[in-house]
Amino acid sequence: MEAELVALATAGATALVQQMATDGWSAARDRMTAFFAGRGAATPESVEEALDTGRAELAAARRDDDEQLRADIHADVHSEWRARLRRALVADPAAAAELRALLAELTPEEPGVREVFDVRNTISGTVNGTVVQAGRVDSPRIGYRDTQPPDGY
Repeated sequence: MEAELVALATAGATALVQQMATDGWSAARDRMTAFFAGRGAATPESVEEALDTGRAELAAARRDDDEQLRADIHADVHSEWRARLRRALVADPAAAAELRALLAELTPEEPGVREVFDVRNTISGTVNGTVVQAGRVDSPRIGYRDTQPPDGY
């Protein structure tokens, strides 16, 4: 169960940080504020302030020419919100359903987007040809760039 909470908290932090750079930020901030304030962990004002501070830090880093600084600030903001979400999920197991619904709102599935899942492939022994390691292969054409399949397909 712990791994599931960590994954959900990570997904929530990722969606939140992505929303910080969009026009939909206001709605995302309001929803996340309600999520945290509804758990009694903080006041709505303190949550909004922390969210806006993270967004301002990211915006300032984007204006800077220092790529490493941008990456560090992005990682810091993401880490902070992942930890907050994880604590909220541990304190209130019912929060997981609410966070999943919030994620569905923040990151609606686009046409053609597929579910992400873990794939573990193992190769042993000697391989004398092409090896494809994937969770799903949509086309048997390897390295073929034309829209027409090669003869025999």
